[in-house]
Amino acid sequence: MTAPIAFDAGGYSCLKGGFQYSAAVMAQPGFEIERARLTALTPWSIGKGLIEAHLARLGRPTTALCAVELRSPLPLSEADFVAFNRDYVIPLEHWGLYRDGANPVARCNLCPAVGAPNEACLYAFSYTVNSDAAARTFITSGAAECPDRPNYRDNIVRLGETGPEALREKLRFALGEIEERLATMRLDWTNVLSTRLYTVHDLHHTMADEFGRRGLLSSGIEWHLVRPPVRDIEIEIDARAVRREIVIDG
Repeated sequence: MTAPIAFDAGGYSCLKGGFQYSAAVMAQPGFEIERARLTALTPWSIGKGLIEAHLARLGRPTTALCAVELRSPLPLSEADFVAFNRDYVIPLEHWGLYRDGANPVARCNLCPAVGAPNEACLYAFSYTVNSDAAARTFITSGAAECPDRPNYRDNIVRLGETGPEALREKLRFALGEIEERLATMRLDWTNVLSTRLYTVHDLHHTMADEFGRRGLLSSGIEWHLVRPPVRDIEIEIDARAVRREIVIDG
């Protein structure tokens, strides 16, 4: 993974990912990342306006947006996922974020197993604010049991298997992807304040080993009963260190 890329217009740096999102974001000196969760899922078509209005109230430019969290109806084929992402980046381009196939904004996009929306909805978003805090704040995009590159299905760990050992291997791979991103930002698990697990599968048999030995259980694991956005992927994980989170009306 290449070194972090400075995105000075937003006050953060990012790790290169695909055109649809970056692999991770980290606030630059003089800034920190703040997260806003909505009280209710809001259609992305409306949520875009909520992001603009919230940043305007804070006196921050749209380029301060650094992470987006979506909830979608159902997992898609890879071709349909690419098509969705082509539409998703249009407002990011308008906001001065997406340019020439490069996207600094991190993202997770999950499909609720219960109460799924009828269309892609905004769940939460994060942005940079001016700060003299010394702590480094960051957010990773979701990491799954396959490399984050085209042809997901050809590279999924234990494709089609959901037994205990297969799930352990999938989880271990996803955690390894997060570890690589942290290392590239010169961070490690001790810098993480919150870890989120996205799956419909029971992973209790492996939590003590895989999360425990990384020191992540002391702060708890936030588990969302959701499916990753692409068919045949079973697990996603992300990690962050954000010290201020708020809830706004959706």
